[in-house]
Amino acid sequence: MALAPVGIKSTQYSILSEVERGSAAGSVTMSELAATMVMDRSTLGHNLRPLERDELVILRLAQDDRRKRYVELTRRGRTRLQRARRFWRRAEGRFEAIFGKEPAAELRVVLMNIANNRDLNSQPVR
Repeated sequence: MALAPVGIKSTQYSILSEVERGSAAGSVTMSELAATMVMDRSTLGHNLRPLERDELVILRLAQDDRRKRYVELTRRGRTRLQRARRFWRRAEGRFEAIFGKEPAAELRVVLMNIANNRDLNSQPVR
């Protein structure tokens, strides 16, 4: 709902953000992106199709290994992500105003531990 004015879903926002983060270090493979997103490659591929169709990302085959695919943001994808980031920050601000800043931060830690299959009683991810 928060990202509806931009025309993407929250899952797509997360994917675009991770592709941007990965490409800052060079480029990101589908396997790396799937691991970061905590999803299998086929689910990631399913989620990438509309982003590719809308020309927000492109998939490139690696030159040295044709089985490896890189995911890259297009110029349109970067622009859409920048627009979406404003709406996302507003939604986060509203959530924190209602839920509380500290409880929201604690919830993020719990969710990251779950996503990373960590024991909830172990040290928090920060």
